[in-house]
Amino acid sequence: MDIIVKQELKAYIDPLTAEEHEALERSLLAEGCRDALVLWGNILVDGHNRYGICVKHNIPFRTVQHPHFKSMEDVHLWMIEQHLGRRSVSDFQRGVLALRKRAIVEARRLAEQEKLARESAGELPTAEAEEDSPPWEPAPKLSKADLARQAKLSTAQVSQIEKIHAHAAPEVIAAVKSGEINLSTAATLVSLSEDEQRQAAAGGKAELKQAAKRVREARRKPRPAREDGDEAPLAGEDADHVASPAELQGEVSMLRRQVMSLTAENQALRMELDVLRARLPLAEPADSDY
Repeated sequence: MDIIVKQELKAYIDPLTAEEHEALERSLLAEGCRDALVLWGNILVDGHNRYGICVKHNIPFRTVQHPHFKSMEDVHLWMIEQHLGRRSVSDFQRGVLALRKRAIVEARRLAEQEKLARESAGELPTAEAEEDSPPWEPAPKLSKADLARQAKLSTAQVSQIEKIHAHAAPEVIAAVKSGEINLSTAATLVSLSEDEQRQAAAGGKAELKQAAKRVREARRKPRPAREDGDEAPLAGEDADHVASPAELQGEVSMLRRQVMSLTAENQALRMELDVLRARLPLAEPADSDY
């Protein structure tokens, strides 16, 4: 069988670092390819890195057909679920995968609604409706809270990743993926033009952080008044957005976890201080007059 590697599927996984690729290559050369590659027909779904190394060194490998795939959307959703459950996937990548999942599920939901509307209007004969019926069950709409829970992120992080994914220059996204800047900094930078983002990225990590700092300082300045007397929203702000109860609950949960972590850290520092104090020599008593 000629295995087909589709770039759209391979793009779901971040490339291995040179060290990670070398470690995988050593393992396959020493132990062989123990896990079967997952296929849909002759399309490679899971095991792209192993497949490339096995072909390079003529290492034998097994394949297995996934029994439940009915469409390429099924393949995409399966791959997303697989990567969302892996600890090696970064927060940014998990957020991007969750957003991809929402787009697929939403497209399916709209397709199902359209089909049902056409059936109700009598535009589709019964046989044609069954033939045109998509191979999936109607899916509910995914909220931002749903995405955050599935991606193991807070709703604030999902919002930041959504902004970065939609508006950040490729150089800024690369800086997030490499760990040079965090999600908050990158989400702040998207209020700049793409050229300004690129200029900041060209200056490296320090300049990216300084650019974000300048944006935050500009936001803290008094806002210009509108004709109706209200303050005008800043660039990039959503004046109509009101956090939902689910979003607020997610933020509260995240803050509680941070408080618990800081409390535990404070307690550990106190214990270390007590140990250090116990090691200090006792002060000699003052000379007595007796």
